[in-house]
Amino acid sequence: MFGDMMNMMGKLKETQQKIEATKQRLDTVLIDEKSNDNLLHVTITANRKIRSITIDESLLEDKEQLEDYLILVLNKAIEKATNVNEAELAAVAKEGMPNIPGMDLFK
Repeated sequence: MFGDMMNMMGKLKETQQKIEATKQRLDTVLIDEKSNDNLLHVTITANRKIRSITIDESLLEDKEQLEDYLILVLNKAIEKATNVNEAELAAVAKEGMPNIPGMDLFK
């Protein structure tokens, strides 16, 4: 019984380390998103950190349009990044979960 508990704790610690490693790797996964007319281009990491924003000169003349573009394109990029992030972390968590009765919420 005690050995099982130690084994389980070791497995959870290993899973935690894998999750941390995955989070670090997701910092290097870049998601590019652009407006339909390519006037605004955003690059963010899978951890939802903005890496770059490129704005076409023509958007600088219309503050409201630029704001709308930023909201739209950033939200699309964040949504994609969130999907990648959650899928990667869920896969690591599921793979590392010991079979604990009643703990099948990751399946």
